[in-house]
Amino acid sequence: MRRIAFLVAAFFAFNSVNAQNSTSTSQTADISKVVSFKETDHDLGKIPYGKPVEFDVVMTNVSQDSVKIVNVQTQCGCTTPKWKEGPYAAGQDFKIVLGFNGYTDGHFEKYVTVFFSGGVSKQLKFHGDTYKEQVQQSTPNKTR
Repeated sequence: MRRIAFLVAAFFAFNSVNAQNSTSTSQTADISKVVSFKETDHDLGKIPYGKPVEFDVVMTNVSQDSVKIVNVQTQCGCTTPKWKEGPYAAGQDFKIVLGFNGYTDGHFEKYVTVFFSGGVSKQLKFHGDTYKEQVQQSTPNKTR
């Protein structure tokens, strides 16, 4: 009975180590050999508080094979991605449109992760500052 328990424990230990090795190799795939990014840190500058803005993230397939976008994961609900899965041929340019609702007070940094076929991914960043527009109040005419 001890021998069976030992074999079962050894089997699970081996599979656990094997799973960790296969996960680490897929996570270390070099994105620069698959997709080139025109920009990975976009500065939105100063934008009015609550005013939505959009910008393009332009990429190029630098591999010899076609590539697909598997998923685009945003940090919060304030960011909305628009993208097409593909496939994108070798040498082809493509883009993701990122929208930001502007409802962050002051300085902000947001992160978006793009997942591609082949198990590669890239984290992108955008940042800026919001400001509240001054509302001029009219003063009533005073009569003397």
